[in-house]
Amino acid sequence: MHLGSYDSEPATVALMHEYAADNGYEIDITESRYHHEIYFSDARRVAQERLKTVIRIPITR
Repeated sequence: MHLGSYDSEPATVALMHEYAADNGYEIDITESRYHHEIYFSDARRVAQERLKTVIRIPITR
């Protein structure tokens, strides 16, 4: 789960890539497989520092 503005998501994604590599996984993004974002907050109503987003990245061993 990413907490904060959408502009700071790359740092969270970088941590996810590092965690996957440290645990023997490879990121499995292809032309037909992308990452997914699920937004739990309405950016029009919530302060940027309180936004909640689930970021899903496909992985493989």
